[in-house]
Amino acid sequence: MPQQAVELSSLLVRNVSYEIPSLKKQIAKCQQLQQEYSRKEEECQAGAAEMREQFYHSCKQYGITGENVRGELLALVKDLPSQLAETGAAAQSLGEAIDLYQASVGFVCESPTEQVLPMLRFVQKRGNSTVYEWRTGTEPSVVERPHLEEPPEQVAEDAIDWGDFGVEALSEGTDSGISAEASAIDWGISLESDSKDPGSDGIDWGDDAAALQITVLEAGTQAPEGVARGPDALTLLEYTETRNQFLDELMELEIFLCQRAVELSEEADVLSVSQFQLAPAILQGQTKEKMVAMVSVLEDLIGQLINLRLQHLFMILDSPRYVDRVTEFLQQKLKQSQLLALKKELMVQKQQEALEEQAALEPKLDLLLEKTKELQKLIEADISKRYGGRPVNLMGTSL
Repeated sequence: MPQQAVELSSLLVRNVSYEIPSLKKQIAKCQQLQQEYSRKEEECQAGAAEMREQFYHSCKQYGITGENVRGELLALVKDLPSQLAETGAAAQSLGEAIDLYQASVGFVCESPTEQVLPMLRFVQKRGNSTVYEWRTGTEPSVVERPHLEEPPEQVAEDAIDWGDFGVEALSEGTDSGISAEASAIDWGISLESDSKDPGSDGIDWGDDAAALQITVLEAGTQAPEGVARGPDALTLLEYTETRNQFLDELMELEIFLCQRAVELSEEADVLSVSQFQLAPAILQGQTKEKMVAMVSVLEDLIGQLINLRLQHLFMILDSPRYVDRVTEFLQQKLKQSQLLALKKELMVQKQQEALEEQAALEPKLDLLLEKTKELQKLIEADISKRYGGRPVNLMGTSL
């Protein structure tokens, strides 16, 4: 009996000191993990929604729906000439403002001056015509507009972006190392081995190709008379140089009209009358309200040309490969949203695993507590029997 009591006591001490605290610690850890995974789930959900919102907001700025970013951007560029034609048509209402500026410059300089705002005056009379017509003064008989190069669609394998995990770079390096030995694909190694002979045909062929390429480019810049080709085939508001000149002249005219509106205000009325007593009639018959109305028209025209959407379309027109960067920029936001959504699902799964682990540990803890209480009662009964039936209570078990 004493030996049995010792074993029971040892088992009780082990349960109270180690087994029960260990199970409680594991259960507490599971509960903590559930809270952490729940918090991360909410963060991922909010982050995914934010990135998705940024994607659609950016698409809205570009004027596309986002269903086919590349195709929609290219379609917008194709519609760009008609939009710019409307802007050029709106410039026809600036005739009075241009004449007012011309008269003011002539009056202030007191000598014949050259025409001011030549580009703006040209667009006001002829609309958004071609650069060829602006440069030569005659309409082209044939307009060969540059074709907007549509980058090829990516293959299906590229639909999965492994860039976040560094797999793409690893796979590319591996492929290069393996296929360098294959005869079907030339990775440049064989060319280096053949180049030991300075007079080899490989090097000469490369030089000839470069020369041929330069010859083709030079030939492409030449065009017969009456044929608008290359930059000459673009409209004035499409071509960067002429568009910038048009904007500069719009702003120049806007500043003049703003200053004229100040001069016609009540505070400057007396000074204005004394200065313009001998001015042409077009300068004397103006009011502040009319100046403000003209400024409003100019601000609207300037705003049409400098808004973010058109700026990106101009960049795509100047460099068709820019559409790749815009597409990648927009789709990256959508991919990040998708990755966060996947991470959210992973957090839900881990939360469920922690919950299942807790559910498996709790019955074990309950069973161990029950067995430990039985051990405690047996030991108390044994000690009570040894001391004449006195009541015995074991302290410090905290069960």
